[in-house]
Parts: sequence; C-alpha cells; structure tokens
Amino acid sequence: MTVALVPEVDLSAVVAEQPDPLVFATVSGAHLYGFPSRDSDVDLRGVHLLPVEGLIGLREPEETRSRMWDRDGVEMDLVTHDLRKFVRLMLRRNGYVLEQLLSPLVAHTSEAHAGLVSLAPHVLTAHHAHHYRGFAATQWRLFEKSEELKPLLYTFRALLTGIHLMRAGEVQAHLPTLVGEVAEAPAYVPELIAAKETAEHGPAEVDLARVRRDVEALHGVLDAAQAASGLGDAPGAHDALHDFVVRTRLERTPRTARTS
Repeated sequence: MTVALVPEVDLSAVVAEQPDPLVFATVSGAHLYGFPSRDSDVDLRGVHLLPVEGLIGLREPEETRSRMWDRDGVEMDLVTHDLRKFVRLMLRRNGYVLEQLLSPLVAHTSEAHAGLVSLAPHVLTAHHAHHYRGFAATQWRLFEKSEELKPLLYTFRALLTGIHLMRAGEVQAHLPTLVGEVAEAPAYVPELIAAKETAEHGPAEVDLARVRRDVEALHGVLDAAQAASGLGDAPGAHDALHDFVVRTRLERTPRTARTS
C-alpha cells in the first residue's frame, strides 16, 4: 500500500470489509491535493463491482455506496460507485472521478484498475475546463462566506488543475506540484499550504483584494488555456470502455452462472 500520509488507519482492512470486490480504492481530498491538516478526515474513493444479478434483478442496485465513520480516532469518508456508473461519470466532463482514478495514493488496486487508468487519457476533453471553473467558483463563494483557508486553497487547486490539464493533457491534483508547473500560480500559495497544516478550518489571513484579483486572473488564464487546448471536444473511448465494463463484469462472474 502506497498511502503513507494516513498511518493511523489500516486502509487495507477498510477495503477488506467491503461487501463486493473493489476494482480500486484511493485517497482523495486534502491528502491528494497536498494540503492535509492534522485533523483532516480521510476521503477514500473507489469502484466496487456488483454481481450480474445485482444489476438485472428487481431490486434497485447499490450503484453508489457512501459511509462516514470514526476509525482509530480518524474520521473516514468512503464513497464507491459500481463500475458501470463510474465509467459513465468518466465519459462526462467530470474531473473529480478522474482524480480519484489517477490518485497516486492507492489503498487497493487490481488489473482492472490498471486497465481503467490506461483508458483515462482518451476521455479527456477541452470541456473538462468547465468542471474546474465551476468547482472553483463554488469554493470561492464558500471562502467569501466563511473566510476560511480551506475553500481558498480548494479554489486555487481547482483553477490550477484545470489550467494544467488544458495545457498538458494531464490530470494533476497536487497543489504543491501545480505551483511549480503553472507559471501564473500566485507566489504565496505555498505559505497558505503551510498555514493549513495546523487546523482544518482555520481563518485565511490574506489580503482579500489581492486574492480576489489573483483568482479572477486565474479564471482568465483557464479560459485562454481552454481556447488554446489541443484536447478534443468529445471523449473517444466510449466503445472501449463499454467493452471493458462487459469484460470485467464477466470475468468476475462464475462460469457456471454464465452457462446455466
């Protein structure tokens, strides 16, 4: 397991407790973004694989499972989607699920996970900029209301991820890395990251006028990066992902059940 940022929790045990096999489970949220606090919760995200009868019977399938609880003194937030639903989300302009899929903080992986990762570049489009633009706007409104550091960092993270994606065709969610990759990133962002280490909901001690100008400028940079992006207008992996979902589901279904 490559997750070293949350040593207080045995994530492999959490994975083993799930009712259906997991294709993958990764850590998202502040740990992935590079600015966890001492009291940050652990956002575990992944894909579960329902049996065929769970999809074709009369009962509504559990396509999404969500649970929050305290484990070993750490707040856990677990969300998994069935493979079919997750792939459908991938085919939309949903950067969030791609960040989960491509997260380097891996609690559980599989051959199917690797296969899904290999298809991820083919679903990237210039329209993913809308996801990051919208997410940044939502976090900015939260910042204006609360003046807390967390939503401000989320604002910068979303804008810089979007800019980098439009330019490099790569999903990069780690804010300290993005500061080095995106030339227009404000020079004071590392100081904000360091300040968040002590408290999850601490105030943002910043020049509000300056921060507002910088956020507005980054929106303009994102707009320009989208206009100049070499990414296409539509995902190009629909058929390949369809085949992948069918193949993965059948491989997990006992042969006797398929031939009876």
